Amino acid sequence: MRGALVALFLVPLVAGCKSDRFVLKTKVETQIDFPPVSTTAGRVKPVVVQGGEPRIAIIDVDGLLMNTPFVGPLSVGENPMGLFREKLEAAAYDPCIRAVVLRVNSPGGGVAACNQMRRDLNKFKERKKVPVVACLQEAACGGAYLIASGADQVVAGPASVTGGLGVLLNLYNLRDTMQLVNVIPQGVKAGKFTDIGTSSRALTDEEKALLQAMATEMQEALVADVKRSRPAATDATCYDGRIFTGKQAQAKGLVDSVGDLDDALALAAQLSGCGSGARPGAVMYRRANDSARSIYAVTANVPLQGAGLLPSLPGLERARMPTFLSLWQPELALEKLTGK
Repeated sequence: MRGALVALFLVPLVAGCKSDRFVLKTKVETQIDFPPVSTTAGRVKPVVVQGGEPRIAIIDVDGLLMNTPFVGPLSVGENPMGLFREKLEAAAYDPCIRAVVLRVNSPGGGVAACNQMRRDLNKFKERKKVPVVACLQEAACGGAYLIASGADQVVAGPASVTGGLGVLLNLYNLRDTMQLVNVIPQGVKAGKFTDIGTSSRALTDEEKALLQAMATEMQEALVADVKRSRPAATDATCYDGRIFTGKQAQAKGLVDSVGDLDDALALAAQLSGCGSGARPGAVMYRRANDSARSIYAVTANVPLQGAGLLPSLPGLERARMPTFLSLWQPELALEKLTGK
């Protein structure tokens, strides 16, 4: 339904960076039917969610991190990799920003996507020259922790789940299931390994060795990156895929301190050299149709078409191509959440 609506907007004054005042504006606008998150709502803009100085940007690393848009029937969301880059660009050009807090709540994601997000963060730090603090919330595992480890300081809640530093590739052998429904593969291929990983048969020893070599190479690169950022994390158990609480991670050298998002903001303010003690200001970068009213505001990023509307058997939907993942994954069908 479309129609004219009278809307009240609290808009921050933009004359100066230090203003926390708001002006009340009234305007008539036309209701537009788009989902809660949509690129049609324009580029991200700064939204003040907490008044104070210095001004700190809160940038999310949340959900399953894949280089794919979370769109489709009944879905809302964007490409997490693209949105992360856009928010970093906005913070880099924002003269008011004195520090950044990465608010991390993710089990991890694709190895390639997480590696690129880590590189984007490194480039941002070189360009902006402001301190970056990672705040680990419910979960920050695998590739999500890799991104967080690129921060200058890492803060985790006592019950945060972190670690999970490993690489996996989900493949399934559905040969017997296919026989039950009289599905008989009869593919034509050129190239010995063209159908490597197919669900119509078991992996050969040679195929498994090839894929294992790829996973091992990716794992070694992951470990090397984390060790460069976290030289105190020397315990081998940090890199065997196990997960830790925030306190356990601190003891292992993966986390600097235990605290919450307010603690992370205070630490970022202190590292910025703008003083400590007073409550720092906080800014989020949101699209016009994505409201934020507190430092805990979350942008919807859910592919609802994969949320149980239809039965799903892991590996059965071959259109959803497998990929190497670095994440904590107790649920076999987690890759379905990519919306692919």
